Amino acid sequence: MAKKPVTFTLNGTERAAFADPGQNLLDLLRRGVGDLTPKYGCAQGGCGACTVLIDGAPHLSCLVLGETVEGRAVETAAGLSGAALHPLQEAFMVHFAAQCGYCTPGMLMAAKALLDQTPKPTREEVEEAISGNLCRCTGYEPIIAAILSVANGSVRA
Repeated sequence: MAKKPVTFTLNGTERAAFADPGQNLLDLLRRGVGDLTPKYGCAQGGCGACTVLIDGAPHLSCLVLGETVEGRAVETAAGLSGAALHPLQEAFMVHFAAQCGYCTPGMLMAAKALLDQTPKPTREEVEEAISGNLCRCTGYEPIIAAILSVANGSVRA
């Protein structure tokens, strides 16, 4: 089967790539356009390391076919910062929410989706929003504290 051309917006910039039949979005992003921030984790949708936003909603890119993002907006952790760090990135540093860092891109994107929809979430809403993202290092408390600090406008610990 032939590769399918796919044009989409990645972190605000129009991109084009060729998707192999059955190729997932994670592979298309990493190999097709060179965005290495979504991480390969379990490849089964169980860890959240590959979380990206598609049209503002969180999705596990290992479970999304690459060709389905035609004409859509995809956001990854690479698009969070420009000249300055995104408040979530700063909060993750301040609260030591990134230890090994493997889960961090997925956690950041899940948190961004939550805060975009619910700017002042409760602790329970934060826990629910990141519940699909596994972290083996932090015990989640620093991550939750970081997200809540952004929501409360007090990034500093």
